[in-house]
Amino acid sequence: MHTQRIPSAVFSRRQFLRRTAVAGAFLVAPAHVLGLRAGTSPNEKLNLAGIGIGGQGASDLRELESENIVALCDVDLNHAGRIFKKYPSARRFTDYRKMLDEMKEIDAVVIATPDHHHAFASMAAIQRGKHVYCEKPLTHSVWEARRLAEAARAAKVATQMGNQGQASEQTRHLCECVWAGVIGPVREVHIWTDRPSRGLFDEYWPQGVARPGDRPPVPQGLEWDLWLGPAPERPYHSIYHPFRWRGWWDFGTGALGDIGCHAMDPVFRALKLGAPVSVEASSTRVNAETFPLGSMVTYHFPAREAAVQQINPHIRGMTGAAAGGIPMPACKLVWYDGGLRPPRPAGLPQGQLMGDNGRLLIGDEGFILGNQVYPERSAAAARAITDHLPPSPGHYREWVEACKGGKPAGSNFDWAGPLTEAVLLGNVALRVQLREDLTLGRLLWDAEHLKCPNLEEANQFVRRDYRAGWTL
Repeated sequence: MHTQRIPSAVFSRRQFLRRTAVAGAFLVAPAHVLGLRAGTSPNEKLNLAGIGIGGQGASDLRELESENIVALCDVDLNHAGRIFKKYPSARRFTDYRKMLDEMKEIDAVVIATPDHHHAFASMAAIQRGKHVYCEKPLTHSVWEARRLAEAARAAKVATQMGNQGQASEQTRHLCECVWAGVIGPVREVHIWTDRPSRGLFDEYWPQGVARPGDRPPVPQGLEWDLWLGPAPERPYHSIYHPFRWRGWWDFGTGALGDIGCHAMDPVFRALKLGAPVSVEASSTRVNAETFPLGSMVTYHFPAREAAVQQINPHIRGMTGAAAGGIPMPACKLVWYDGGLRPPRPAGLPQGQLMGDNGRLLIGDEGFILGNQVYPERSAAAARAITDHLPPSPGHYREWVEACKGGKPAGSNFDWAGPLTEAVLLGNVALRVQLREDLTLGRLLWDAEHLKCPNLEEANQFVRRDYRAGWTL
């Protein structure tokens, strides 16, 4: 069977940056129209500060070395030591609040802390008028995502979440295919990942485990109390830091939070998805400490306004797409992690792999698996697309240009906030405390009021409590 292949669905972060794509939900308004603060000349360099630099933050800084890196903050002097040495002229800090108070010359911050600090570091910068780049997921809770988007909008600062694929050619072309109607209206989507495990003895991070009972000493150079930040107090253990915090409820957001903002972003753009109306979940055994080993989360979205994209008359004849745009009917999106996968779609050739990580959009007239369009009639329509969306200068460049008065970045917080809300709502449905109740029905969602109207017990997980001394 012949197919149309969209460029590879599996990207590294570095590959993301080399591709081009659309900005925001393809926003084109200049910053002064939207009221963004634009105090830096396009020819001037930004004064950047890195917050959380030992892991992904190091990669983010490397992509932004065209600007002035003036300050670095990390609670672990050993884990981040090589990055402190790489930028010897940057001032060193362990507390980002102290850094932001002392260094008024900072223009913008790059945040790559564990998830439970994202909202606090971002809000501290926004409240001081700093532009913000924050790694995904934008926040640790649904409520925090709403608060950050509102705060950034009010402060008129330039923002970007670190889901680099939004600036890729693949994201742009997926939108073009869907909006041209090459597979017809899409009513069902499946997205899956192998995380948190890559095999029986090879894990990205631990999940489905209990809190350790031993209490090893805090390593020299690690400020454990600052690492905990707003999270409940507990003894240090290497099972949390570095990196392995992702599977713990108090610190991370599991496989869904880690990959969802990457993998769902192209689908949200192509299908013009907003807030779901309900969510339901099933999983392996889950506890109050960590996420389960594997889970399935099903989101239900209402019908949306038709996607209007100029369609080549030849394509319209091949697909039956209406001149007024492709309908956007109610849609089900199913997320799988822990190595679970959806059933093979009818029409997929024997021997064609589904992959350990993937995306499947099922339309009335065909389907797109990863970046391949089926059947041949739909693939031919995809090859015939000539009306293309404008390219992106690159994910990081989008943000730099926005900081200097250009148009909003593609994953600015007005886009990233609602996307993160939807992604993290799935984690609410996975909570062990709700497990029995949610066997009886779906968890309904009132996005306007950030509430689950049919299960009051669920609302405690929409917004978390913070340790004394930490407020948002």
